[in-house]
Amino acid sequence: MKMFYSNLRIKYKMFLLISLILLLFSIGGLSILQYAFHVYNEEIHQQSAQSLRVSSTSIENELEKMERLSYQVSTDQYIQSYLYSMKKSENDYESYIISDELRSRLLEIGALNKYVDSLQLYDVHDKDYGAGNRVITIEDKRLAMLKQQTNEAQGGVEWFFPGETDDSFIAAREIRSYLNLTFERLGMIAVRFNMDEIISSFSSSLNDKGAKLLVFNSDKEIIYPQETTAVDQYMVDNIEGRDGYNLLDYKGDSFFATFTPAAYSNWTYMIVSPYSNLFEAVSSVRKAVLTTYALLFILLMIAGMQFIGGVTGPIESLNRKMKRVQTGEINQYYSEENDLRLSNDEAGHMHENFHKMMNQINYLIEENYKKQIVIKDSEYKTLQAQINPHFLYNTLESINWAAKMGGNKEISKMAESLGYILRSSLDTNNSLITLKEELKIINHYITIQSYRFEERLAFRETVPDSLLLCRVPRFSLQPLVENAIRYGLQQMVGTCTITIEAKTVGQYVVISVEDNGPGMEGELVEKIASGHYESQGTGIGLKNIDERLKILFGPPYGVEVQSEKNRGTKVDIVIPNEGGTDYVQSAAGR
Repeated sequence: MKMFYSNLRIKYKMFLLISLILLLFSIGGLSILQYAFHVYNEEIHQQSAQSLRVSSTSIENELEKMERLSYQVSTDQYIQSYLYSMKKSENDYESYIISDELRSRLLEIGALNKYVDSLQLYDVHDKDYGAGNRVITIEDKRLAMLKQQTNEAQGGVEWFFPGETDDSFIAAREIRSYLNLTFERLGMIAVRFNMDEIISSFSSSLNDKGAKLLVFNSDKEIIYPQETTAVDQYMVDNIEGRDGYNLLDYKGDSFFATFTPAAYSNWTYMIVSPYSNLFEAVSSVRKAVLTTYALLFILLMIAGMQFIGGVTGPIESLNRKMKRVQTGEINQYYSEENDLRLSNDEAGHMHENFHKMMNQINYLIEENYKKQIVIKDSEYKTLQAQINPHFLYNTLESINWAAKMGGNKEISKMAESLGYILRSSLDTNNSLITLKEELKIINHYITIQSYRFEERLAFRETVPDSLLLCRVPRFSLQPLVENAIRYGLQQMVGTCTITIEAKTVGQYVVISVEDNGPGMEGELVEKIASGHYESQGTGIGLKNIDERLKILFGPPYGVEVQSEKNRGTKVDIVIPNEGGTDYVQSAAGR
């Protein structure tokens, strides 16, 4: 019976599995229901987090506006001038006129802005010049505290929470004279604003399902609301982590708390919702459904397990093989021992045909790989071989010029640099070298050229130490420096500055060679980018360097040119961040 069944066609096996359709529907229904519960829970979390982020961001923006308002007042040239005049004035009438001008200026700057209760301006004698919707007289004790802390902040903003006689938040800072650069103290500005209105404007939508917004500082002191309950403080004291959500129990009641810190004010915003309002109904339904499905699953799975295994086993095995091949694990496909006994049905035939197909594909891959290695090796060595004659010609030209101008010391240094560069160019064993070694070659080349151009040539390099060990093709940057001298320095009057920079951009490393020469027309830049421009003379063209990079690292990498007429030229070499891996080195050295 077992052999007979194993040799049946799949459609007959599926006919025998009709009796287990109920099981399949049960499992599918359970999965869908579970997924629906999961999506519902995640949606609640996301909606709560989104509401919190929107509210906290809006509140933080308003706090930043209050700080900017205090800064605007403290640096306003009219305010500075009035306070300075008030400090020097000894005439009561003049002081009265100035005080009136101060209040008018405060109104112009923003004393009547939304959420602003008042702008309380104090001179060096602590005389108040208030303006706004709700001007008050700040009690002496609170005023002394504001004055002391703003003085310690030395012009920076300080935040103050509501006091016993003042329910407004305050952003205060010291006003110092900057017009005459003495930075002497001229007074103090206190921006009083209504925190309750700010928060209520952006948290009005949180009242659904009993949600409540809490704001607390790093010491877990609740800033908002001012009237709190024991539950609120318990929520604040027992959350874990800096960002996320927690489920908390308080005297038998469960609460769902979502919280996130604010980067600007260093406060933490939290939304607290009763858990029963959010999840209790769903939890009850889930328990009942899960229990029912679990019983049905156990009863039906026992009867249908053998049938399902007989149908899905070979297909699943073939699917696993396909996935391994899809991810490139061809060697593992051949080395893995297959214990599954294949039958003579359609699944067995599929395994057999797939194995034959893999043998043919593997043979074609090996043949193609060998051909590609030979082609790339030939292309790379052909491109690299163009460097030595070109560089030798230009270097000898510089040395010849130096010899004519005289000076054995100069010739000695030039010859020493030339010897190092020639030794580097003759080393064909290592196609990839470190960026540090390439920069050393460039520095020797700059030494030679500096004797020719003297003060007309300025060279700078800005390369982080972390990128010095990054591997680049040998003589990939030196031709760019040479082009900068040829087409930049030689075509201009004055000093040409050549700069080499390197930085990491995502998974790429970008190395730039930039000069302040005459630049190029847009049409010429487009020709270079498209590869339709041939380099003049015996020089190594950008196309040559671009092809070398693409052969080594692949099509996404290469050379990018940026230039504008009379605004210099910048050439970027883009290589992978892992440009020095063993794989690339071995590919380049073949």
